[in-house]
Amino acid sequence: MRTVRLGIIGVGGMGGNHARAVSKGSVNGCELAAVCDSNPDALAAFADVPRFRSSEELIRSPEVDAVLIATPHYSHTTVGIDALSHGLHVLVEKPISVHKADCMRLLAARRGPDQVFAAMFNERTNPRYRRVRELIQGGRLGELRRVNWVITSWFRSQCYYDSGTWRATWAGEGGGVLLNQCPHQLDLLWWLCGMPERIRAFCGFGKHHAIEVEDEVTAYLEYPGGATGLFLASTGELPGTNRLEIVGDRARVLIDGEQAFLDEMSVPTREYIETSEERFAKPETRRTPFPAADSGGQHREILQNFVDAIRTAAPLIAPAEEGIHSVELANAMIHSCLTEETVEMPLDEKAYETKLQEMIDASPAARTASRHARGKE
Repeated sequence: MRTVRLGIIGVGGMGGNHARAVSKGSVNGCELAAVCDSNPDALAAFADVPRFRSSEELIRSPEVDAVLIATPHYSHTTVGIDALSHGLHVLVEKPISVHKADCMRLLAARRGPDQVFAAMFNERTNPRYRRVRELIQGGRLGELRRVNWVITSWFRSQCYYDSGTWRATWAGEGGGVLLNQCPHQLDLLWWLCGMPERIRAFCGFGKHHAIEVEDEVTAYLEYPGGATGLFLASTGELPGTNRLEIVGDRARVLIDGEQAFLDEMSVPTREYIETSEERFAKPETRRTPFPAADSGGQHREILQNFVDAIRTAAPLIAPAEEGIHSVELANAMIHSCLTEETVEMPLDEKAYETKLQEMIDASPAARTASRHARGKE
């Protein structure tokens, strides 16, 4: 395939940015071939390409080889299944689905390994997170002991939530800060440290805003081998913090805002504990700063990688099948809070789907929302 003909489904927000980038030629080997949106005002900006009012029409047209799905969360599943079932290559925005059961339905629709299916986890292109992954996988940190991520820089005003009746509702988004703002951090948490065995979470539902879903969460994680973790997120805190700390037996990685360091111990922690004859001494520590902050290629790099995977079978940066992990982490945290219990992983997807439907059924917003827990349009 010389040029990938890309259709973008949903061009009102992020999808519109993707469409403009592709139309300007920023993605090699790719052309904007069609766009789709239910809002005619959003379509008006793309008069040079075929325009569709429904995803079904675009997917069944002869105009495209691949689609990028940038629609509201629940329809990622239904639109994705439709596109995959019709043989198209698919790139889906985060989260790939609202809940684990829908993730499984979506992933099962892929026809085979030659059908490229990717997720827009653009933070994986960030050189700092790539470097952290290299250090962990290369053994520089040693055995994982603790991970903390405080991400409260997602501040949102009430005006933001009031801008759409679907926002911050169980029926419209299926969650709050975990499903909307934090999929990237949850994806990176899994990508760097793996999945925990158990999760106990405490959520604030409408704690800072007049909304029904979570705008604050504090989750305690237990990992295989005894490591522990803390994940804390909020859309109601100022000035906000973004601090990631991953501690191993041999070294620690610390990323705090614009600063990032690798702290390496001269003697592994466990060995020093067992062999030191000093009561208060510590081993020497060498600090190495990371290079200056670089956001990487971000969305364009994921798009380019998606196109390269179609044209030359390049390995994907973010395969869609890995997108289930961030969704499962978000679901498990919400489920733990709603049931007031520790959740054993892997999450029981049917139990969570049932619980989510109960929240939708009990919500006043369900009467005006356009989608429900199973994601049907």
